[in-house]
Amino acid sequence: MTDWPVLAWSGWRETALHLQLMTQIVGKVRLALTPWLNHGWHVPLYVTPRGLGTSPIPSETGPFEIDFDFRDHQLRIACVSGETRALPLQAGSIADFHTAVMATLAELGVTVTINTLPNEMPDPIRFPDDRAKRPYDPAAVEAFHVALIQVDHAFKRFRTGFLGKASPVHFFWGSFDLAVTRFSGRRAPPHPGGVPGLPDDVTREAYSHEVSSAGFWPGSDAYPHAAFYSYAYPGPEGFAEAKVRPEAARFDAALGEFLLDYEAVRTAPDPQAALADFLQSTYDAAADLAHWDCSAFDCPIGVPRRPRPL
Repeated sequence: MTDWPVLAWSGWRETALHLQLMTQIVGKVRLALTPWLNHGWHVPLYVTPRGLGTSPIPSETGPFEIDFDFRDHQLRIACVSGETRALPLQAGSIADFHTAVMATLAELGVTVTINTLPNEMPDPIRFPDDRAKRPYDPAAVEAFHVALIQVDHAFKRFRTGFLGKASPVHFFWGSFDLAVTRFSGRRAPPHPGGVPGLPDDVTREAYSHEVSSAGFWPGSDAYPHAAFYSYAYPGPEGFAEAKVRPEAARFDAALGEFLLDYEAVRTAPDPQAALADFLQSTYDAAADLAHWDCSAFDCPIGVPRRPRPL
């Protein structure tokens, strides 16, 4: 696949917000039933060939999984018993979607209670009370999925060039972004917290150790453009002034991270190479300035069927 579709936030904002709320309902089901994993790694969804999925979720009646199918525009629930259900992804209210998901899980024997207040969104309304009619643009959702497929591939390839502790490539439904994180192995100072809609103890556990993290989000009202980002926590001295690539990348002082607009990558002669340059150069800046043990961590990008030489 070579497509890097246009992603114009203004054109699909309402559908994106609708989709974000739907992913939060499903993500909170996984959160409620899955034992806590370091840095909240039990929370996210994962990019699949057809959309986003939870992977197997434990329950008293056995594992099940929930998948967003952005090709047929259905939410599919599959249980270990072999039973499956499908709900349409379509225009409507979040209240109705929440009711349908919870009722379907109960019908399948899954007992779960979730926190119904959306996370990391301005002026949140509890899912059962959100009765506004929201649009669902299938073409926009499909374009978003194609972009996720491209970014997921780039992030997974980048992840192979590091021998230290690294996160999976995963989609956080709270912030609605795809991310991958590398760790130095050293403890970090306590995070100050204060992330809207996110408990401080969750934030502090997530940032318990030094990180260099990169990600992609499709836009927001605060920054209405699809973009890639890269940051370090804690930010080492001189990080904001570091020279990174490609030329279109820049440091945003308000956000405290490097940004590269998706459009600059999409229109580059080689989008995958441009994104790889951004990921590598921003990591190099963070690791070098923070004095990571790069000789122990860094390695060539992985190649299929070729083990690392010892």
